Amino acid sequence: MKTLRLLTLVPVSLAISLLFNQPNLAQTPVIIDQNFDKKDPLVVNGTAGGTVPSNCGNITAQPSQVIKVTESLPYLRLTVESQGKPTLLIDGPGGRFCVLADNYSDNKPELAGFWQLGQYSLYIGNLSPGQHTYNLSISKQQKK
Repeated sequence: MKTLRLLTLVPVSLAISLLFNQPNLAQTPVIIDQNFDKKDPLVVNGTAGGTVPSNCGNITAQPSQVIKVTESLPYLRLTVESQGKPTLLIDGPGGRFCVLADNYSDNKPELAGFWQLGQYSLYIGNLSPGQHTYNLSISKQQKK
């Protein structure tokens, strides 16, 4: 009887711990420096959405991506492509910014403009339930 109870308790405990412990996907920052032009645009991917509700959709507890800008840039553009209703929460030296998808951006959250030197934590969230894969495009090229 005790063995049966233990066999029931262990899988339930494991499932609960996996639910609350999300992996840190952003351990190595993306470096934006003078050599960035060689790989422009840079596309990184991951999973959008999470279990943490915020004013910018459901996000993960840890950043989806980290960007380190080594020198101020007159122009940098971030664009997120994902299923559902993706969001982009940027936490950096200039403050926190939430970018929502809209019809103008073809339902792709996008932020472009001047970026100052510093480290930026990006949370790729989702307004719709569930998690979806995303592609984050980082470019110094202006849209045409």
